[in-house]
Amino acid sequence: MNLKTVVILLVLALATIFALVCVLLTRGVKRTSCESQSLSSQEAKHSDQSLVFADLTPEEMVQVVSYLQENLGVPLVDASHANPSDNCIYYIDVQLPTKAEVLAFLDRGGRQPQRQALAVVYFGNQPDPNVTEYVVSPLPKPTSCRDITVRKYGGKLPYHRRPVTEKEYKDIEVFVLQELSKASNLLRECCDYDRTKFAILTTAPRGFQSGDRATWFVLFQDVYGSGYYLHPVGLEVLVDHKSLDVAQWRISKVFYNGQYYENMEQLDSKFIKGHVEDVKVKQVQPEDTFGSMRPRIAPKTPGPLQCEPHGPRYSIQNNHVTFQSWSFAFGMDVNTGPRLFDIRFNGERIVYELSLQEALAVYGSNCPGGMVSRYMDGSFGIGRFAFELVRGVDCPYTATYVDRHYLVESETPKVHKNSLCIFEQDTSVPLRRHYSNLQSLYYGGLAKYALVLRAISTIINYDYVWDFIFYQNGAIEVKIHATGYISSSFLYDTGTEHGNQIGEHTLGTMHTHLINYKVDLDVGGRSLCMCSLSLPPSLLPVHCEEADPALWCSWYWCSPLPIKLAGGGSITVWQKNSLEQPDEIRKPPGSASSRKTSNLGGLADCVPYLGRHCHPGGRRKVLALNMGAINLNACGNKKLQQNHSILPVGACVNSAQIRGHCM
Repeated sequence: MNLKTVVILLVLALATIFALVCVLLTRGVKRTSCESQSLSSQEAKHSDQSLVFADLTPEEMVQVVSYLQENLGVPLVDASHANPSDNCIYYIDVQLPTKAEVLAFLDRGGRQPQRQALAVVYFGNQPDPNVTEYVVSPLPKPTSCRDITVRKYGGKLPYHRRPVTEKEYKDIEVFVLQELSKASNLLRECCDYDRTKFAILTTAPRGFQSGDRATWFVLFQDVYGSGYYLHPVGLEVLVDHKSLDVAQWRISKVFYNGQYYENMEQLDSKFIKGHVEDVKVKQVQPEDTFGSMRPRIAPKTPGPLQCEPHGPRYSIQNNHVTFQSWSFAFGMDVNTGPRLFDIRFNGERIVYELSLQEALAVYGSNCPGGMVSRYMDGSFGIGRFAFELVRGVDCPYTATYVDRHYLVESETPKVHKNSLCIFEQDTSVPLRRHYSNLQSLYYGGLAKYALVLRAISTIINYDYVWDFIFYQNGAIEVKIHATGYISSSFLYDTGTEHGNQIGEHTLGTMHTHLINYKVDLDVGGRSLCMCSLSLPPSLLPVHCEEADPALWCSWYWCSPLPIKLAGGGSITVWQKNSLEQPDEIRKPPGSASSRKTSNLGGLADCVPYLGRHCHPGGRRKVLALNMGAINLNACGNKKLQQNHSILPVGACVNSAQIRGHCM
């Protein structure tokens, strides 16, 4: 073989290899491109119209602060340094336009509503101290501000109702620690007191009558790197901090180990005289695991990870999210937390607003701090305390993380990076499925995926995980997970009547959570109304025919239920019924045998009447043996003493199978 032939073969071989590589690469690119095109064709489209719901930008916040400083006509102190007797800006947030204005813009091509900001100002340096709310507009270059306080609340806001600032909390802590030195003998004995070992926890509300501003503060061991909320020392103090002069604050009541005292001096004096039963509290050591977030046993291998083979199937532009047939705008209210607007499925708006409004926690205890606690977390700032999320723990590694900006108790905006996340998850349960091995053999099923928007707020001891979940079948789910630490009281005397003992001197107090959401549905338009349901007794005809007297029968039945609409008119649904108490069969004029029934079941899609043959014999009693079913008995007018409480619905059973007797 000559050299020329070898060269030709080598060139052909290289050309073949190059062609194969090109085919493989091109096929891979084409597959990805086709998949991307297929996905995007199914998804909703982004729109800049969602910016009508957007939170304030840092630049807008700065402009509002500058405008207020120049136009309010009073000196403003940075809230992070302000005393109660100063004027300061408490917070600034977006003032959203009305729904009518927004819909005129979104649906009818109207003018875009102007951007506005809500500014809450504390006026402490005035003859009549008060809290005032202003609407500042237009943004980004404001030229006016309107006082909306009276229109919004019906009058001025008294100054004692203002939320406590971080500066005020710090001043209270300094004040309480100074007061503790007046009971140093007791504290050295019970808690190894050295002026540095206490953490102070607030309670709420702040008083028992209008005009009060007095708060019970509970003392705990100051444990580093662990939840101090689990280590109370038994001492609680009621601080009256209503005065605008910090020097006038005072402790009006002291509680220690089940007893009340007028002040710290009285507590220490009675202790020295031997009239106070002190409890030695064991000091928590850094290596102690009680209350620690450290795992008891370190995992040997990492857990499973979520994977997106072709990248995310959702898209985010500004404050707008699209996912398959879903689209919505999102934001974060500094007080109430995450909120969603203009939620659409297949391009049709079904929810105008879905937003968290409030989280309430009500406690019980035999200690004053626990027994008075009624936390309304919106007053602390649910959105304000939504901090950075940890990848792989708080949200999947593959999630998209969004920064949130806010201006609270400061004159400069701050940012909580990665404080909101969006991700798609496999729920690990089929959305629908069926396996058939009757007549034909087949399987059909659909994996259940969902888009999740998540934020996590840490309000003192509790961490609330707020989830808004969108499924591919058009369902929306709102879910909350409560984690973090419980709030505890010092355990003494009858404490376990108010909770459970979780430590040597620690009572895990009973409490209740109430979460409030705003859901403004626009399904099929805005002409919706509230329905009132009533479940009156109804007469149900029973057609008894000849049957074996030894047989007992049971069935479901339905009755028409009229529902009155608040906007006028009515609709009729079929109500599934059951009996709670036996009643006699009656014969109304012009009808066959009938019985009076109580409607107890839920709404159901069912036929007007579904029954089985039953034992004849005139007047009888009926007895409900399970929800949604009734049974005729063979006791005639006598009652049935029933020991067997559950029977198969819709099935006839022999009377010998029922352990009962006639009375």
